[in-house]
Amino acid sequence: MKKEEVPQDKGLLDSAHTKELTYAVDENGEYTTALSSGWDPKTIALNNAIKEIEERVAKAKERVQNNETSPIEYYMELHKMDLPILSSYVGLWQWRVKRHFKPKIFKKLSQKTLQKYADVFEISIEELKHIS
Repeated sequence: MKKEEVPQDKGLLDSAHTKELTYAVDENGEYTTALSSGWDPKTIALNNAIKEIEERVAKAKERVQNNETSPIEYYMELHKMDLPILSSYVGLWQWRVKRHFKPKIFKKLSQKTLQKYADVFEISIEELKHIS
C-alpha cells in the first residue's frame, strides 16, 4: 500500500493517542515506515479476539466455582496461556498440568508445586487457591 493510503480509522489506538508503525511504499516505490491510527477490519478482529478470551476466562471461573476444574485452569486462561506454554513455564509435562486441573488432585498438591504455579501467575499461593 502507498504511504498516503495507510489507514487512519478511528479505533483503540486513536482513543489511546498512540499510533501503530506499518510498512508502506513511498513515492519512489521503496518500502518505508508510516504511522497508522487504526484500521477498522483490524479493530473488529482484535475486539472479537478479546471478547473470546473474556468468555473463556468467565467459563473457566464458573467451572472453578462449580468444582469442575481447579484454579490453575482459570489463571491459565486469565494470563492468555495454553497448556503447552503453562507446562513449559512450570517445568512439568503437559499431562501432569492437565491432571492438576482436577479439583481432587489440586487439593493434594505440595507447597512446592503450588509455588511454581503461583510464581508463573505472579500471585500468592493463597490467591491461587481461592479466586475472587
